[in-house]
Parts: sequence; C-alpha cells; structure tokens
Amino acid sequence: MSYKDTLDYLYTRLPMFSRIGAAAIKKDLHNTIAICDFLGNPQHKFKTIHVAGTNGKGSTSHMLAAIFQEAGYKTGLYTSPHLYDFRERIKINGTMCTQDFVISFTSKMKGFIEEVEPSFFEITVGMAFDYFATQKVDIAIIETGLGGRLDSTNIITPELSIITNIGWDHMALLGNSLAGIATEKAGIIKAGVPVVINETIPESKPVFTATANALNAPIYFAEDLLELKTFQNNWQTALFEFQQPHIHLLDAPLFPKSLTVECDLPGKYQYKNLKGVLVAAQLLAEMGWKLKASKVLKALLAIKHNTGLMGRWECISQNPRIVLDVAHNEHGIQALLEQLETISYQTLHIVTGMVKDKDIDAVLKLLPTNAKYYYTQSHIPRALAANELAAKGNTMGLIGDYFENVNIALDTAKKNANQQDLILVIGSVFLVAEVDRRN
Repeated sequence: MSYKDTLDYLYTRLPMFSRIGAAAIKKDLHNTIAICDFLGNPQHKFKTIHVAGTNGKGSTSHMLAAIFQEAGYKTGLYTSPHLYDFRERIKINGTMCTQDFVISFTSKMKGFIEEVEPSFFEITVGMAFDYFATQKVDIAIIETGLGGRLDSTNIITPELSIITNIGWDHMALLGNSLAGIATEKAGIIKAGVPVVINETIPESKPVFTATANALNAPIYFAEDLLELKTFQNNWQTALFEFQQPHIHLLDAPLFPKSLTVECDLPGKYQYKNLKGVLVAAQLLAEMGWKLKASKVLKALLAIKHNTGLMGRWECISQNPRIVLDVAHNEHGIQALLEQLETISYQTLHIVTGMVKDKDIDAVLKLLPTNAKYYYTQSHIPRALAANELAAKGNTMGLIGDYFENVNIALDTAKKNANQQDLILVIGSVFLVAEVDRRN
C-alpha cells in the first residue's frame, strides 16, 4: 500500500471518534492491552510522562517535550488529533514519524485489525508506542485522547502524571457532573507516581486528593506553589512573571523565588499550563533528569520551533491580524475571552464552526454580541451544519451569515475587516485544520 492507501484504510476501516463521535469509543482497555501484547509491550521499553485534562493538555505536552528536547534527550511526543498530517500525532524531537513506518506498521497489523476490530485511536496508540520503542527514545510525553481511566494511553506507568484542569466536555462519555469528570481524569494517577494538578475547582480538588492518597501518590497543586504576578504580551510571545510562595517545594529549587518566563505561546491562559510545567520540571530535576533552569526557560521560548505546535493563539497574518485557536468548549472559550481583554483591536470578526456533540448553547452564550460572525463547518460527519449554527447564533444576538467552508468564511471576513481589526477562527480543532494558511 502507498501512504495514501494506508491512511484511507485506517480512516475508513477503523471507527474514528473525531469523525463519528461516541460510537468510536471502546469503553475498556481490552483492545489496547491486546494490541500491545501483540507488539511485545513496547510501552514498557521507554520512560513516559502522562498528561490528561479537559483543556490545555496539548499545550502542556508540547511544553514538556520542548523542555526535554532542549535538555538533550531523545523525546517522543504523542498527541491527538492532528491538524494537517496524521503523522503529527507521533513525533520524536519535533520530527514526525516516517510515512514508511506508518505503512509498515499498518501492514503488520492488518490481520490483527481484521480480527479484533479496534478503534482508530487504539491502533494509533499502539503505533506510537511501537515507534518510540523501536527508535529507543529516552522519554515520551503521552497525551490522553479522552478522559483518563479508560483512555487507551492509560496502560503506562509514567515518571510523572499531570492533570491540567476539569471542565464541561464530553459529558455523555465522562459523566454529567464535574466530580464525575474529575474521577475519570484522575484515573491516570498511578501508585507511588507523583501527580501535578495545574488548576482545580471545588468539585475536582477533593477527588484528586482522595485518589492520590489512596494510591500513595505524592500530589502537587501548581496553583498553590506558583502565583502569576504580571503578564505582558505581543502577538508572538508573552512574558509571565511568577512568584514562588513556597520556594522550598524541593530541597534544591530549580528556579529562583521570582521568575520571568518568556513563552512563544502568547495566550494569557497559558499561565496555568506553565505553572504545572514549572512544578513538573522541578520534580523531574529532583528525580535525576538533567533539566537546568536555563534550558527550561530557553525551551519555553521555542515550543513551536521544537515541537511544531499549531493552533494555540496562533497569529498567521497581519493587517488585519488573523488568529487561529482550537478553543472549542466552555472552559476554552472563557480562557480565550480572558486573552481578548489583554489586547487592542478595533472590530472583532469571529469565524466559527462547531461539532454536534458539544454544548453549543453554553459556548455561544459566552461570545461577545459586538463581534461580526461568519458561521461555517468542518467537513466531518460530527460537524454541526453551518446554517443550524448560524440560526442558533443569530437568535442569541451573534449576528452573521453562514458559509460553505472555513476558507470562504475567512476570505469574507478579510474583505470586511480593516487593518486594525482582529479575525479569530475558533470553535473546533477540525475547523482550524481546514484553514488554508497560504492565504
């Protein structure tokens, strides 16, 4: 098979959550365990860090990967979904796995796939573990796909676990209460393995504490250990000044009590992810990983360069400014609005499309009524039809027309905008993935 034939086979033969939703989810780890047994359990052949959370787990994973790369480690990174190329999911030192590997792995697994009928995500997890083991990485950052307890990635025993936050998302699969969602995310906590929590809410903190205590896992709440004092940003980088009220977190602190971090992910909301990453870096340094403060700080200014991260407050054009952000749920949109308060622009134009299984009304209620709207949709079965989204938005005072695809919508926004305006493309990872960046 060619690479194209291989991807066509994977996309059409295997149930894929990003396309069809909950029907693609296998609610146990049986298939993943069987896949890894078939492959000789590659997940046990390299060190890992496990990252879960409602929002921010992608940014957190890329920050950690950048740090380990900068420190000289051969670093694997498994994330999902991809934006443009399937191989974005599986990288080593920022370089995607090869097309030949995807072809050979799929050919090797074809008989198994026909017999067991795993999901797309289960196979990609096995593919990532096999690649990292074959390439002999020093460490791999593993991002959960959905949830935690029953996520296919949850067959590793990591050096450290990180849970970014808890919010309303995927309630049909994870539970209809924040405590229930927190319980699912807390499922990545392992016996005796330290866990860092980036951000808590009243419903989640007791769940995390109880789970960690039951497993004798040291737990660190980053929000209690680091405090954001000042924030400054431009369109490409931001300065975050932190204070460490508890400088004696470790016997030999990695960072000074007052710490300024320049980051190439300029969204203000990144300060919560940075807190968790900085605490994790201190813990990992004490565990023997050679992470120097200077290297950590250098890495945080080169996340995009080191890892190829896209779609997080990503400015792709000037005059007018066009920013892509994969914010797609209530928590993510709230963070985005916080970012908007820190910048200046004349008129806001919002290009948006969403998927059917999100809480559409909750997201729309947050959006500003003084913006101009351009409703559209991605081309996947889960996408909410643009005309339906436009009807919902217009009844809530979010006035705008609908368009066949994101690039037509974006072109229209550009024609309507002046040089001082801001155009945002938000609402779905899959919508951002369809933006033609050459325009």
